[in-house]
Amino acid sequence: MKDATSTRPSDQAKDKVQEVAGQTQEKAQQAAGQAKDRLREQVDQRSTQAGEQVASTAQDVRTVSEQLRKQGKDKPAQLADQAAHRAERLGRYLQESDADRILRDLEDFGRKQPWAIVAGGLALGFVASRFLKASSQERYESRRYESQRHETFAGQRPASEGV
Repeated sequence: MKDATSTRPSDQAKDKVQEVAGQTQEKAQQAAGQAKDRLREQVDQRSTQAGEQVASTAQDVRTVSEQLRKQGKDKPAQLADQAAHRAERLGRYLQESDADRILRDLEDFGRKQPWAIVAGGLALGFVASRFLKASSQERYESRRYESQRHETFAGQRPASEGV
């Protein structure tokens, strides 16, 4: 008879599987944490760059506003000033905010204005589909041109010539 304290091979295998699963889960969590940190860094960098660009654009709009005012066009100049002011605020926000704040603010906005998020998603999807359609047509035409060129170099007539 076997001793009650000895472990069976099946128990040892289960223990080993659990150990490996635990290690795998730990490594996956570490990788996810690293990816999250890299994403945060990217959002921080990109938002700062975008903020700088928006602030620069706001300054350009201010210059346009001054020119309009010199020409006696006060109403358009006032509208340009308002646009510049809003752009400056957005630029400061993007430069000063970190990834967590931006995400938190987007979540809050989404809770308050869910339809705006849906509309934005639809618009983004529409733009993406147009981009993909345009790029697929270019790829199709370049592929067709390459195959015709290849046939010509191989001593065959291109498909566009008469049969």
